[in-house]
Amino acid sequence: MVQQQLDESLRMLDTFASVGTTHFDLTHTDIDGEKRGFRSEQSLAQVKNSMPKLFPGAAARQNNIIVRPLSKTVHFVQLDDLDATGLGRVGEAAFLTLETSPGNHQAWVAVSGLSTPEEAKDFARRLRKGAGADHSASGATRVAGTANYKRKYEPDFPTVRINSTAPGRTVTKEQLEAMGLVAAPEPEITAAAFTTRTPSGRTGQQSAARVKVWPDYARPLAGSPPRRDGSGPDQSMADYNWCMIAIDWGWSIEDTARQLPEVSEKARERVRLKDVGYPLITAQNAAAAVERNALKRGRG
Repeated sequence: MVQQQLDESLRMLDTFASVGTTHFDLTHTDIDGEKRGFRSEQSLAQVKNSMPKLFPGAAARQNNIIVRPLSKTVHFVQLDDLDATGLGRVGEAAFLTLETSPGNHQAWVAVSGLSTPEEAKDFARRLRKGAGADHSASGATRVAGTANYKRKYEPDFPTVRINSTAPGRTVTKEQLEAMGLVAAPEPEITAAAFTTRTPSGRTGQQSAARVKVWPDYARPLAGSPPRRDGSGPDQSMADYNWCMIAIDWGWSIEDTARQLPEVSEKARERVRLKDVGYPLITAQNAAAAVERNALKRGRG
């Protein structure tokens, strides 16, 4: 059984190498998501040699073994939190698909021909949106053959399993667009001017003043598309759009990330489950979109 799990991990690593991965960042986290170890830019040989030594300790300490693939020839897009239908839509584009927990899948796409980091980041965001994947995916994944240690799964922790591989498969953005997997560019969001009345002078008379306020979360929530299961609006998209509006209104990324759990039930739940990076990643992605919109306005 242990050898079978090790073989699964090596198969996953070799599949990453087949599309241009040269190195991996290797991270260990505990059941609460706290980092317990990190090794940067490990070669394929180093990571493969480490696996037999890491597996026993990971099981004993309930550690997650996580890798982030690094390449100079392709850009990786991680499509996370896919159900069976979503996985079916992206299957022909992915070089690797995983089942990270029962009914929950992850697909990896290697995109060639993206010339700048800014273009790659924007295209990855649009691909995640078009595929219906989690927009806040980190670009790192648990190693196949290892357990997915999260509090919500205890005591029966699922094992990360390979669903399919297509060694060597890379795709272009044009191919992905032709497959209908890429969302259209976002419309620009224009900041609204809010005026409040504040006391002025010794008489206490009211005067108009511009103050910085937080957007109403109900508006992006109401405008979000439905979840894949039809149970309500997509709260991840609402979080993202709310952060875009807040940042466009002048709030910093850090302030926006701190405020998001105050207005979003989903963000509060992610933080409660120790996914403390979710608000900041969402705010950072939103800030990048706001910057792109500003550049478009400048060019216009």
